[in-house]
Amino acid sequence: MSVAKVIEIIAESPDSFEDAVNVGIQRALKTLTGVQGAWVKEQKVMVEGGKVTGYRVDLKVTFLLED
Repeated sequence: MSVAKVIEIIAESPDSFEDAVNVGIQRALKTLTGVQGAWVKEQKVMVEGGKVTGYRVDLKVTFLLED
């Protein structure tokens, strides 16, 4: 039987929400093992001078705890 834990991370990209999710997952994989998935809790955009300059996501990442 497996036990999982959920952590919350925030990731940002100048390109898109999808890229921000990928940035967050890739960064999580550098530290965590057994990543099973993620839930996008929130999405935000940064605006400067009337233009969107960045995309930010708040992710809840699920990973398995090791024995």
